[in-house]
Amino acid sequence: MSFDMLFVFMLTIFLGFELISKVPSTLHTPLMSGANAISGITLIGALVAVNLSGAGGAFSHVLGVLAVVFATINVVGGYVVTNRMLAMFRKKDGPR
Repeated sequence: MSFDMLFVFMLTIFLGFELISKVPSTLHTPLMSGANAISGITLIGALVAVNLSGAGGAFSHVLGVLAVVFATINVVGGYVVTNRMLAMFRKKDGPR
């Protein structure tokens, strides 16, 4: 890995942390929904990668399957977290 790539990687980590720490809590749910949509696109890309990995051999096939597994976990986990966040804003049932 070249020094330029390492610098860009470190810069993205720093900027990502700074950006996320400045987001108000009222925007977390909409941003999580947007991130879930992007993760869905990642899942489609991973499925395409598995489909095309036949020519690359077993290693590329294993990497493609791992990409599908991790993208699926990310999508499902994101929707679970979003659902729990939205449940906090629902009206609670009063005593009957």
